[in-house]
Amino acid sequence: MMRCNLRPFAIIILVAALFASCASPEKARYFNGVTEGQFNTNYNAPDPVIQKGDILSITVSSLNPEASKIFNAPITNVPSSNTVSSISEVTGYLVGPDGKITFPVLGDVTAEGLTKKQLTDHIKNDLLEKKLLVDPIVTIRIMNFRVTVLGEVGRPGVVNVPNEKISILEAVGFAGDMTLYAKRDNVLLIREENGKKITRRLNLNNDDIFRSPYFYLKSNDIVYVEANKSKVQSTARSNQLLPIIISGLAFVAIILDRVINE
Repeated sequence: MMRCNLRPFAIIILVAALFASCASPEKARYFNGVTEGQFNTNYNAPDPVIQKGDILSITVSSLNPEASKIFNAPITNVPSSNTVSSISEVTGYLVGPDGKITFPVLGDVTAEGLTKKQLTDHIKNDLLEKKLLVDPIVTIRIMNFRVTVLGEVGRPGVVNVPNEKISILEAVGFAGDMTLYAKRDNVLLIREENGKKITRRLNLNNDDIFRSPYFYLKSNDIVYVEANKSKVQSTARSNQLLPIIISGLAFVAIILDRVINE
């Protein structure tokens, strides 16, 4: 009668259990330091500032629809990176390397560094001063408003924001939430301001995040969620034990082969 030693399998099961160990539940929760009550927030979502490479949707209307048509002519599609791995076509005015857009009749218009309201007022005033339209209404949207979430989240990648307003919590939610190994008290925010990259560390376990000027994200912000020590140690342990496991499995395979052939 053929008998098989189960000890190697028991060892494999123990090793698998070792790898299945997870992070502390306390570290996997948001807002551990937040208590019940009310607090005032000091910051609202910032009005987006137009940058080079932005794609703007601009529509103009007035009491004379026929006169407004020329300012709403079809615009050539421009490429926009909507996800990490794909490029799509978006209809709009591309802010060029010189910070300008080319607008019908008005020609080159400086857009870089202006908020949507400032650019709206500028175009509206130009239309009035040149007597092109009476009481024009100008509406502007940023078509490629997006943020990037990387690191210990369920679905790292680019998050598109159609309404041009998103908090860091919403961005993490769109990215599939943080994993159990995420370091929630030390999230890195990378932002470009005045031509320079700035970094800020944010603690999602403290209610100060709701009062932070970085609670609401800006277009092209990058959020990086670091791995905690449990993930780092687990990875290091995996690298050390993997050769042993492979050797053990090979040994078991040889023993089984001999037992079967006997």
